Amino acid sequence: MNKNQLTPLDDEFLPIVPWHTFLLVLMAAIIGAIAAVLVLPGWLPGLGASWAGSAPHAFWYLSRASALVAYWLLWLSMCLGLLITNKLARLWPGGPVEFDLHQHTSLLGLAFATFHGLILLGDHYLGSNLFQILVPFSMQQYHPFWVGLGQLSFFLLVPVTFSFYVRKQITPRTWHLIHFLSFIAYAFALLHGIASGTDSATLGVQRMYWITGGLFLFLFIYRLLNTLVNPTLSRTGTLQSSQNRRD
Repeated sequence: MNKNQLTPLDDEFLPIVPWHTFLLVLMAAIIGAIAAVLVLPGWLPGLGASWAGSAPHAFWYLSRASALVAYWLLWLSMCLGLLITNKLARLWPGGPVEFDLHQHTSLLGLAFATFHGLILLGDHYLGSNLFQILVPFSMQQYHPFWVGLGQLSFFLLVPVTFSFYVRKQITPRTWHLIHFLSFIAYAFALLHGIASGTDSATLGVQRMYWITGGLFLFLFIYRLLNTLVNPTLSRTGTLQSSQNRRD
């Protein structure tokens, strides 16, 4: 099959969020982080001790909050993708709706992850620079290995997320290989959050990681067993979802 000839199965993988809309969301995350670093300290002088002091207050809190949102979006995107390939999407909330949510959560998760990293430029406690934010394992002043796993997770998610927009130009095999990276990215993000998050010692956050990680593992094993028992099951479920979408 020519890679430019889409089958009904391929129709489902075309992006729902327009390219320019996604770029606007990503730019909003970048500009928002830069504005927080450069502008807010001057606009809110009364919070100077929090914004500009040596303690990891405001910028660290913004980074942790955006990290948790990014994690939840990544987890939800992963689970939705597994529900689609496991045919469970037909039970809830329905194939077309589920795939739309899968794409939206993936794109928004990348945007929040971008904000999570860039906002640390304003944290005087860490004293990190752009090189350390962008290059994995270069932030030596704070858990370099675990932070590096988070950075690798982000860079693995980039091709996965952008693959929605080149679906017509790649083969189905390449598409699935790219999306396999998302499993590694999620594992890295989970380890990054557990080991480097200052709030990971709290009972609530620990429970969150255990519950979300456990649910993901259940869906992953369910998919693996389905593939071993019936290799065509995932493709059949996705194809059915595509047919429902066209109807």
